[in-house]
Amino acid sequence: MLVHVRRAALALVLAASLAPACGRPREHSAGNAESGSRSEAVAIAPRPAEPPEARDARERLVRDVAARPPWAGAEWSPRVLAAMRAVPRHLFVPSASIQQAYADHPLPIGEGQTISQPTIVAVMTDALELSGNERVLEIGTGSGYQAAVLSLLVRQVLTIEIVESLGAAARTRLAELGYKNVEVRIGDGYLGWPEKAPFDRVMLTAAPPEIPRALVDQLAEGGILVAPVGEQGEAQRLVRWTKRGGALEKQDLGAVRFVPMVNPP
Repeated sequence: MLVHVRRAALALVLAASLAPACGRPREHSAGNAESGSRSEAVAIAPRPAEPPEARDARERLVRDVAARPPWAGAEWSPRVLAAMRAVPRHLFVPSASIQQAYADHPLPIGEGQTISQPTIVAVMTDALELSGNERVLEIGTGSGYQAAVLSLLVRQVLTIEIVESLGAAARTRLAELGYKNVEVRIGDGYLGWPEKAPFDRVMLTAAPPEIPRALVDQLAEGGILVAPVGEQGEAQRLVRWTKRGGALEKQDLGAVRFVPMVNPP
């Protein structure tokens, strides 16, 4: 989970426009899964009534995120921006104020972990190049916020959290908020989820020194893996790999700083 992302290093410049509003909340589905097209529509999970200031703060946040491209030479997927607009971030950090929840920086969620900065959530989600029919493995559930964003854009999210208290709380929260296509497992992310493999996409929300071999093996041919890589306190890079012919093609998306991926006790 992100501590801080260096926007300059991600070469963020003014560009991109905000997607149309998503409309009224409705029962969650995977969206345009059958066609697999990059539709602008996003299915919205049901959620409790929220104060107008939360909606307004979220709209301002997404407008700020959309004002800059995800990385140099890229454009935002309207579906990603719509998902960011749809997920109530303040419900994933109940100890924070509305103002804090929608500020563009990470927040502590306990156990030495954080909820990632909204910009980096959007960047990493966009980097997965989601069409709607994917099965995604997320390593590092945390509060469940990233899984909620992904759930509106894909067929299924399988997410692993090594800290039991965080994983249990995220599982309950996601279920109560209606994100039905998310399955939470408490376990060692370095091992992945072999019985559920292969995965069309893999995302790591904490930084290992190098990508675990098990996760590469569980990535489907043609699949994409997005992760920060590097030791804590040293230079870390956000990298996207595409698996072709069993090998990984690498694209560096910029400098970041994440908490380390937790090793099992």
